[in-house]
Amino acid sequence: MTIWTRTVLAASALLLMQGVQAQQIFLCVDAAGHKELTDTRKGPHCKPLDVPGAQFVAPKARSDGAPRARVPAPVAAVATPTDFPRVDSSEQRARDADRRQILQDELNGELGKLADMKREYNNGEPERRGDERNYAKYQERVANLKDSISRSEKNVEALKRELSNIR
Repeated sequence: MTIWTRTVLAASALLLMQGVQAQQIFLCVDAAGHKELTDTRKGPHCKPLDVPGAQFVAPKARSDGAPRARVPAPVAAVATPTDFPRVDSSEQRARDADRRQILQDELNGELGKLADMKREYNNGEPERRGDERNYAKYQERVANLKDSISRSEKNVEALKRELSNIR
């Protein structure tokens, strides 16, 4: 989404929140090239914009004479196509069971990997290897291990969350 599109959408949302009955939004550019979004045409250098969702239903008067709140125009519901494939409940249960098993296998693999990394990390003091004569290399490996452990812990949390979401 471009900055221009976000600006137009933000301006239309602002008009919505202010309760303005914006039937049309105009983009006006002055002589200096400054752009302004407004709901009224301010001159020949204003172009109407087509902004989805900016149209409103005019409020109807209440029986006691007080005006009603402005209500956005109803959006047409998108119907599911008639030829859309349907899955029966037994097949869906089988798919859910397969998904649960795949996620459980991934979780078990991630837990094993995490245990190995924690063992190697050794509470922040892993054994130095022969190729780490330079202390900076050792520190870099320790930092990489710490980052990998953090990532793996987040993966475990995400996998557990996914498993809990399966019906």
